[in-house]
Amino acid sequence: MEFKDNQAIYLQIADYFMDKVLSGEWKADERVPAVRELAVSLEVNPNTAMRTYTILQDKGVLYNKRGIGFFVAPEAFDIIFKMKKDEFINKELPGIFRTMDLLKLSPEELIRLYNAFKADGKL
Repeated sequence: MEFKDNQAIYLQIADYFMDKVLSGEWKADERVPAVRELAVSLEVNPNTAMRTYTILQDKGVLYNKRGIGFFVAPEAFDIIFKMKKDEFINKELPGIFRTMDLLKLSPEELIRLYNAFKADGKL
């Protein structure tokens, strides 16, 4: 995993986990990699990996079966979906709308571009 400098590593790992759940790769009640296993595979400190698990557990995305490991919570998909959607609407869209306004890009043009992207994956 390639880490960026503009966000804490444990938050980037949390985003990686959430993407796995949203994509359907990790399902409810499925076991996720152990803390040490994750730390080794991502080449991070085990404390960083544990911090990721703690934040995801606090958000209700993961749960811990003592002595067995961490698992995807049954309601993880819904929690993540709402959280990511709210984040997109409140953080990303205002900037997109400002840029659209500056470039005189109409909502209709944006819809056309979006439909082209959905059709073949490129603009």
